[in-house]
Amino acid sequence: MKTIKLLPVFLLLVFTACSSVRVYSDYDNNVDFSQYKTYAFHKKGIDKVEISELDKKRILNAIDLELSRKGMTKSENPDLLINILTKERERIDVNQYNAGWGYGWGWGWNPFMWGGNNTFVSSSTEGTLFIDLIDAKKKELVWQGEGIGYLTENRSEKEKRINEFVAKILEQFPPVKK
Repeated sequence: MKTIKLLPVFLLLVFTACSSVRVYSDYDNNVDFSQYKTYAFHKKGIDKVEISELDKKRILNAIDLELSRKGMTKSENPDLLINILTKERERIDVNQYNAGWGYGWGWGWNPFMWGGNNTFVSSSTEGTLFIDLIDAKKKELVWQGEGIGYLTENRSEKEKRINEFVAKILEQFPPVKK
């Protein structure tokens, strides 16, 4: 019986641990993205983001790494300005199941039930990272990427998770027009 009781908890932990970042992007169809070769961070916008300075630094370093892999360089006179936004929400999951012979009886009370009801409650923090690319000359948003996934408080895993978020988001830049 212990196996039956522990199985839902194990599955919940596996799915939470293996959950990847879901990404979305949107862009201006009229923009030629091949014209963008340089970038800089939009300091005024980034200063408004309400996360720790250490996490900001981790995110900006990850963006630097990914954009340099795409052949872009940081510049004092950039083609693109990079801005970030973040949000988070606490997610509470409640799982209930009956342990014993109660399965298959349908609605109502089962007089032969043994083992009782089991309820498991877990919470996790789901975070969203937006990366905005703004045309520096026109001051217009030309591309936005969004990544949604579970966050960690584990300091040793934090940088790895942030790098994963940024890499998956920027995989979609520049957009491939059909």
